[in-house]
Amino acid sequence: MIKKELLDILACPKCKEKVVLNEDGSYLVCGKCRLRYPIEDDIPIMLIDRAETMK
Repeated sequence: MIKKELLDILACPKCKEKVVLNEDGSYLVCGKCRLRYPIEDDIPIMLIDRAETMK
């Protein structure tokens, strides 16, 4: 699980807006870009080419 302190400073690499943790804690979500970034082994993968577009 990502610590709140880390979540508070993370931003979307594409638009620089704040990201939020999804319900099950497996993605960080940018509402502005409609992208979600995976979290693997408790490490957020904040790479635009690894992001998934949300419907």
